[in-house]
Amino acid sequence: MSAELLHALEQLEIEKGVNKEVLIEAIEAALISAYKRNFNSIQNVRIDFDRETGDFKVFAIKRVAESPENDMLEINLADARKISKKFEEDDIVEVEVTPRKFGRIAAQTAKQVVVQRIREAERGIIFEEFFNKEGDIVTGIVQRAERKNVIIDLGKTEAILAPSEQTPGETYNFNSRLKTYILEVKKTTKGPQIMVSRTHPGLVKRLFELEVPEIHDGIVEIKNISREPGSRTKMAVFSKESNVDPVGACVGQKGTRVQSIVDELRNEKIDIIKWSGIPEEFISSSLSPAKVIRVDIDEEEKSAKVTVPDYQLSLAIGKEGQNARLAAKLTGWKIDIKSESQLREHIEKQLLNYDGNFVDDENYDDEEYDEDFDSENEVVAETEEIKPKKKTAKKPATKKAAAKKPAAAKKSAAAKKTATAKKPAAEKKPAKAKKPAAAKKPAAAKKPAAAKKPAAVKKPAAAKKPAAAKKPAAAKKPAAAKTTKAVKTEKAAKKTKKTE
Repeated sequence: MSAELLHALEQLEIEKGVNKEVLIEAIEAALISAYKRNFNSIQNVRIDFDRETGDFKVFAIKRVAESPENDMLEINLADARKISKKFEEDDIVEVEVTPRKFGRIAAQTAKQVVVQRIREAERGIIFEEFFNKEGDIVTGIVQRAERKNVIIDLGKTEAILAPSEQTPGETYNFNSRLKTYILEVKKTTKGPQIMVSRTHPGLVKRLFELEVPEIHDGIVEIKNISREPGSRTKMAVFSKESNVDPVGACVGQKGTRVQSIVDELRNEKIDIIKWSGIPEEFISSSLSPAKVIRVDIDEEEKSAKVTVPDYQLSLAIGKEGQNARLAAKLTGWKIDIKSESQLREHIEKQLLNYDGNFVDDENYDDEEYDEDFDSENEVVAETEEIKPKKKTAKKPATKKAAAKKPAAAKKSAAAKKTATAKKPAAEKKPAKAKKPAAAKKPAAAKKPAAAKKPAAVKKPAAAKKPAAAKKPAAAKKPAAAKTTKAVKTEKAAKKTKKTE
């Protein structure tokens, strides 16, 4: 019987993974409870189990006293000295009380105690095993769903995938194999409770550690991860060796490494970014695939203003602001994204004091300012419309004619000077007195009154076309007429000379 017991203990140690010493302690506790139950004993007993033969003995523990009051707990000094002469009063004596056999009830009690101790030992082993794996990846098989919780079989125990830790859009089919991230391990009365997750950023980190040897060896380091489960993940990596490209190591040849991770995450998009200690470079690369023109940072508020091309503004922001949100989580900076045109408008407003300070000095309202000075085109249009309104019916013609009269008089005087300059010989002859008579002809000077014909210029005023104002070039004709008259006067002067 003892040999069979030892063999059974060895088999339990192999199957359950429970240490043999734990099983022996469980048997000793079972024998103690069985002895007390069988003999209705309240005395303290101890079991001595032989690890080699499998035999056991039961000893009652009693205190030495001269006049014992309770024989179950105390022993007389004379009886104690029969066992050993060294015992004195108040010493502890162990008296063997091993029964020949145990009853059926005692055996059943012992069985229950052994089973309970073995179960507790198993739970303790499982708790220690998975407690050390907290923050790591485990592979399990989907067993069932209970109240939206997915139960995953991990082999020795089961894990719970709560609804809050399930990836949106994922379906967990029965008997499908699944990799999960261990969030927490709790010790309860029913055994260890293991909570797993499919949405934690650590899942992506552990998957890359399994897939990329450079990360596992510590050559490439994952600095930070920001994730929106089921949609997109951004990951910043850094290489400790200059000859190793961190992004290329994670992507792999033809994208084989990252593709296996994307398949495990059910086609979730992954952006791998090179980490930089310079905030401007890190923020610029975090907004990929969008191109960044300029980054202005404020270290006190830890915020950044990013400028992107107009055609890439929507790409930089992302769907419902996803790209900008993930970049802000990844970098830890507040990011404000603006296009080139928006930045240009902002600068123009600052330069023009668009806040309305100069408008208040002129006693204008903001609405009047917006209406009157909204754009340069409107200002030009208003000036063109205002000019024709100021013209009266006939005043412009009279002003033009009056302006042209002195020009005509100047031209006639110039013609006379040229005529006199050409004939210096005429100064010796008395005909010099007659020349004023020729010059007295006011008809030539008065004829420029014909220049009033440019009244036809009124037509452009009626048409309100400023281009028609160029037609006053016709006013140059009187100059031509004056030259012919000067020629006639010269001819008349020649005739008088001949007659003389």
